Amino acid sequence: MTQLTVWAPVPERVELEVAGVRTPMHRGAGGWWSAPALPAGTDYAFVLDGGEPRPDPRSAWQPHGVHGPSRVVDHEAFAWTDELWRGVRLEGSVLYELHVGTFTEAGTFDGAVERLDHLVALGVDAVELLPCNAFAGRWGWGYDGVAWFAVHEPYGGPDGLKRFVDACHARGLGVVMDVVYNHLGPAGNYLPEFGPYLTDAHATPWGPAVNLDRPGSDEVRRYVLDNALMWLRDYHVDGLRLDAVHALVDERATHLLEELAVEVEALGAHLRKPLFLIAESDLNDASVVTSREAGGWGLDGQWADDVHHALHATLTGESSGYYGDFVGLEVVAKVLREVFLHDGGWSSFRERAHGRPVPATVPGHRFVVYLQDHDQVGNRATGDRISATLSDGLLKVGAALVLTSPYTPMLWMGEEWGARTPWQFFSDHEGDLGEAVRRGRREEFASHGWATEDVPDPQAESTFRASRLDWAELEQERHADLLRWTRDLIALRRSRPELTDGRRDRVRVAHDPDGRWIVVRRGAVAVACNLSGERLAVPVEGSVERLLLASAADATWTADKVELPGASVVVLDLG
Repeated sequence: MTQLTVWAPVPERVELEVAGVRTPMHRGAGGWWSAPALPAGTDYAFVLDGGEPRPDPRSAWQPHGVHGPSRVVDHEAFAWTDELWRGVRLEGSVLYELHVGTFTEAGTFDGAVERLDHLVALGVDAVELLPCNAFAGRWGWGYDGVAWFAVHEPYGGPDGLKRFVDACHARGLGVVMDVVYNHLGPAGNYLPEFGPYLTDAHATPWGPAVNLDRPGSDEVRRYVLDNALMWLRDYHVDGLRLDAVHALVDERATHLLEELAVEVEALGAHLRKPLFLIAESDLNDASVVTSREAGGWGLDGQWADDVHHALHATLTGESSGYYGDFVGLEVVAKVLREVFLHDGGWSSFRERAHGRPVPATVPGHRFVVYLQDHDQVGNRATGDRISATLSDGLLKVGAALVLTSPYTPMLWMGEEWGARTPWQFFSDHEGDLGEAVRRGRREEFASHGWATEDVPDPQAESTFRASRLDWAELEQERHADLLRWTRDLIALRRSRPELTDGRRDRVRVAHDPDGRWIVVRRGAVAVACNLSGERLAVPVEGSVERLLLASAADATWTADKVELPGASVVVLDLG
């Protein structure tokens, strides 16, 4: 039996509705209402001031979608088998980001379980799931969630997620859950009818901000904190990725994220396993991952977009928009040592100075880096991956620079074999909202010179289906070769302690912008890359003893240099 309570300071009267029967709820202190306990599996809803039934703001299950009734879940009923799982640490790990709905043909947690052995063989340490809380429609990216405590039903609901996590742990894989606390989706958000969950005091790109510092914000903050702890406790996930934390406007003395870091640390101590928090931040400010003792928020990691931008712009030659600041090997050299390009200097697309330097004491493993991710692919007009335009040689160069970096590397699903399927923006909204999304997407890219007919319709089922991985590609030698390269790089990272060493002051980078080569030195390991189309003799500081990995069979070396064909990379042991 589960005791039902709801925070609803706005309505004068709240009723519990079960099977069409409404029962008055008891109003207690602070705007909290209570009702008799219900058995697991019971469908119920709350009725505010005699209006339409509404789902529970803390509903753990929305089997009929975000507009329908909630269902009681007994989290103790699931038969977990991961009692021996002792967790995974962020430092030293390789992450793998995936979207449940397009990872497999089935588009479910159970479908994803069938591909976990592929990830084990690849050598990654943890799977990072795009948001899985309930959102409107059958498919979408997940960032328009409105029922934060419920698991998206088309993916498999609460037990489906638990089966997935349990299966990951059985294979030695950790699980990171992407969560969105900076806004709510446009369909199915009934929270303002219950209480002041949002505030007009702060503006965000999505409208009113989540109320973290205005009247009533104590309970809203508790709502966020309880949700985060739920994923870690009830679903056994190992970490959370926090979406766009720069949009969490909080003027209190103790920022919500610092409060969250403290509570997650306490839960980890109780569970006796490491739990971690990774922020997506556009601030270029290492305070996010600086310890609380040193005046930071104390999170464990943050995404580092500048590394992606530098690699993408330099490998592809794209220079439009924000990529204009990032073209050139000198930029790649800087971000591989110092994380941020914009560390207090001018940002042309922001038209102002931005960021500040990362202190030398902050280790590299606190920054998650990637050659591709869901945003950098899906937010392109046609959702094209870099594998659609780059040669296999340059793909291997990019993978090598990420997977041998002093940071925490992350792969985007399918990247390991150079998947050619796009990953496009898709949604499944109804009526006027669906049409507004369609129109807005096309108008956005029309302003950048794209023909309307070339921009995939985000509301079309074909756009969603075109974005699913094609696992049959692995049967083709080209893709199998890229997969072997990625596996070999991850295995090398695991075997050489220099490559998991997060001390950024030990990274040495030499480069020649005119010759288009770069050499990254990590202890006795050197990564030599030729980004040009010509064969080059690349000097290597130190004495080359042997070649550890080569992307091209005709690479040769002597004691102090390596000869590389165009668009290739070798990893050398300098003894």
